[in-house]
Amino acid sequence: MKAIVVYLSTSGNTKIMAEAIASGIESKHVDAKAVSFYDVKVEDLNEADAIAVGSSTFYYKMLQPMEKFMDETLASTNPKGKLGAAFGSYGWSGEAPILIAEKMREMGMIVIDPVLRILHKPTDKDVQECKRLGVDIAEKMKQISKASQPQ
Repeated sequence: MKAIVVYLSTSGNTKIMAEAIASGIESKHVDAKAVSFYDVKVEDLNEADAIAVGSSTFYYKMLQPMEKFMDETLASTNPKGKLGAAFGSYGWSGEAPILIAEKMREMGMIVIDPVLRILHKPTDKDVQECKRLGVDIAEKMKQISKASQPQ
């Protein structure tokens, strides 16, 4: 099983979240990596059983390059049935993770609720919450894998 955590971070806060989420996934012995949106490969998305996507919020939206990534790159991989999670940092309103989760649902992904939103720079407590999301992702991946095994 593999998970990929894709992020776009303007100030480094969403990157901190992504790395903590990947760490949480790995703590449950599931392969995971946090990858900048700029470095993600379509093969990584195709091979992943779970895809977490994070973006900062800018003017009540996810960052424009991330929206294009969701609409074009991620959608082109046909992620229907894959596990999805959305996260992001914000300074004012924090809509990006909600919009990411909506797009994931439209693609037929199984989305973990609630989305994870953190105001400004993640505190130690926030980082633990990110790791907890990673653990949740790994455990849900294992449940889905077990359920899809022939009896």
